[in-house]
Amino acid sequence: MNEKSIRQLELPKILAKLKECCTSSLGKKLVEELHPSADIGEVSTRLQETTEAREVLRRYPLVPLGGIREIEEPLRKAQIGRLLEPFELLAVVDTLRASRRLKKFLLEIEGDFPLLKKEAASLAVLREIEREVNEAITPEGEVADHASAELLRIRKQIRNIQDRIKKHLESILRSPEQQKYLQEKIITLRGDRYVVPVKQEYRSFFPGLVHDQSASGATLFIEPMAVVELNNELRRLKAAEQKEIEAILAQLTTLISAKIPQIRETLQALARIDFIMAKGRLSERMDAGLPSLNQEGRIKLIGARHPLIPGSVVPISLHLGKDFDILVITGPNTGGKTVTLKTVGLLTLMAQCGLHVPAEAGTELAVFGQVFADIGDEQSIEQSLSTFSSHMTNIVNILQVADDNSLVLLDELGAGTDPTEGSALAIAILEYLQQKRAKTIATTHYSELKIFAFNTDRVENASVEFDIDTLQPTYRLTIGLPGRSNAFEIASRLGLSPEVVNRARQHLSGEEMRLTELLQELEEKRRVSERERKEIEKLKGQLELLKNELELKKAELEQKEARILKEAYEKGQEIIKEYRQKAEAVVKEMEYTLDEEFRKARVRAEQQAREKLKDMDRQLDEEIDKYTPAQKGTAPSTVKPGDYVEIPRLQQKGYVVSEPNTQGEVQVQVGILKLNVPLKDIRLASGDKATEEQKASIGRIMAEKTKNIRPEIDLRGMTVEEAVAAVERYLDDAVLSGLARVFIIHGKGTGALRTAIREYLSEHKQVKNFWFGSPKEGGTGVTVVELTGS
Repeated sequence: MNEKSIRQLELPKILAKLKECCTSSLGKKLVEELHPSADIGEVSTRLQETTEAREVLRRYPLVPLGGIREIEEPLRKAQIGRLLEPFELLAVVDTLRASRRLKKFLLEIEGDFPLLKKEAASLAVLREIEREVNEAITPEGEVADHASAELLRIRKQIRNIQDRIKKHLESILRSPEQQKYLQEKIITLRGDRYVVPVKQEYRSFFPGLVHDQSASGATLFIEPMAVVELNNELRRLKAAEQKEIEAILAQLTTLISAKIPQIRETLQALARIDFIMAKGRLSERMDAGLPSLNQEGRIKLIGARHPLIPGSVVPISLHLGKDFDILVITGPNTGGKTVTLKTVGLLTLMAQCGLHVPAEAGTELAVFGQVFADIGDEQSIEQSLSTFSSHMTNIVNILQVADDNSLVLLDELGAGTDPTEGSALAIAILEYLQQKRAKTIATTHYSELKIFAFNTDRVENASVEFDIDTLQPTYRLTIGLPGRSNAFEIASRLGLSPEVVNRARQHLSGEEMRLTELLQELEEKRRVSERERKEIEKLKGQLELLKNELELKKAELEQKEARILKEAYEKGQEIIKEYRQKAEAVVKEMEYTLDEEFRKARVRAEQQAREKLKDMDRQLDEEIDKYTPAQKGTAPSTVKPGDYVEIPRLQQKGYVVSEPNTQGEVQVQVGILKLNVPLKDIRLASGDKATEEQKASIGRIMAEKTKNIRPEIDLRGMTVEEAVAAVERYLDDAVLSGLARVFIIHGKGTGALRTAIREYLSEHKQVKNFWFGSPKEGGTGVTVVELTGS
């Protein structure tokens, strides 16, 4: 981009405002490096970044961007092996902490923000560095006592020595014999040694080492001999302290130097995020919006405002590049011609920098390869040859490089020289730019350029309005109509003699007079058209109001119709319901009046059906008995726990667990199953399956286990091996005791124990299911186990 044109269009002032929106020096550096791009893909991405930032700020005004520090110098020092000072370590940690907070914020916010979240994903989280530095360095930038055990020991010794020295010196200050030698009763430091102020004339009476004297020489600062050795020891400890501090700083510096690539990548991402959020913040402050882009040179501004003009600004609307490539703007001075040029150029550069532009929705801007501007002071009273030469030099440079992908903005084209030659030169320049197909906007006072624009294809006139009645510009731009200088009208309104004005009119050529009259006529027609347009707009508004009222009445009628239909439907439903109830009552009455014989016949039929069902049950029992082995022997009158018994119907044997209950049922343990069997279906088992003593023992053991076992086992405090063995024994007892569900308590923090228990349970054949307990069942430190066969 042409740097001179960028300065003339005042883009640096916009970038200065953008810089103020940054919260860190990192973001400000990116603003300093920002230049308009000619790549439409890059421009689109830049604008999307700004749009995302604007939306994030709308939803979440407090984006955590604080705490980002400039740490490039500490990183460079760490990289070459130099020790970082405590304040440099704190700066690194502050930045890492800010990065961590910002990453968490951006990745967790709701909404579609792909570009910002991509930048946030590259932010490193280095908690180890944060923790180590925070533990070793105090917020005041001092190495903490607990940074290492050795440093704590040394500092305790230092404080002890200092206390001893001060006690010695305080005893001297309190001594009546010594006080007469002292200039003041104070303890002070010279170098790193504790001294007291002694009067010069008593030097020989006060044994010690002189370290300094006052400017007048009347006071000597003497280290008493009694504390010389203590001061020496203090100096040694101070040296040891400094050595330990350097070791701690070296360790922390090494920790940071190992992560320099990640930290630098984080700094780049932080700079990008700060820069992007600054673009969104500037968009908010300017009340700007996202323009659409094209590469065909089309410009369409709707309600555009120059962002550097303070206060209320009259917006302009303008289009270029679709029906015409060159726009010639004419009109009086101070009417807004130069502001229009600067607005078009500045908004184009802002968009190509990725910034939103202060314009209404529907605004469209082209991405140009070059933007050229030759803008002078239109308010200048006199223009010398040197001014003309300066403008022409600039225009010559523009014409040499302008092409079909260029935007050219020329202010007061051809001014500063003879009007005839200047207008001819201006026309030639515009013709040359038309051949190059460059998109051009030029301002002028020359009537010849108005005629040129009127007679030439793809060249259009435009004008800025001027209110003759108030002698004030309206700053409104009208495309398709050339402007008038209004010099005669203004002169007349300001009190110039009509005779002088008429004489001035006579000096105009016939063609110029006709042109002036034509422009005046066109201006009058435009004003009439404007009035008619406003009348039409007013009528249109009234029609719209009437239309809305009619639609409202129509909606009310439709609602009323729907309400009437609903009420009619509900009334009809009530009538139907009423007659249905009457009909049901009639039916019931008829049922009650049925012939008594019919009801008796129905009862007889039901009785016969029941008899048939009983016969079928008897037949089924007989069939089952055919295939059931005969039960040999007689049922015992009673049994006791531990008896070895047989259940012929099931062809199974087992041990009695409990005595018969009130229903005559006995609980028998058959393998892993525990069954309730009627006493009449039990036979005492014979054979050498178990001795009487064994049976009694087994029965007692099973009864004891059933009686004493708990539905839970607590493994807390055990090793993994101990716990697995305990669970194995416990599950065997639980199965024998008939428990259906048990709880294994292992605690929340024992991951290895929990894993081992779960592996054991998954292979246990008698475990039906298991899961982590709910809070109601004991919390996540409990595993619930369901057993089979219970």
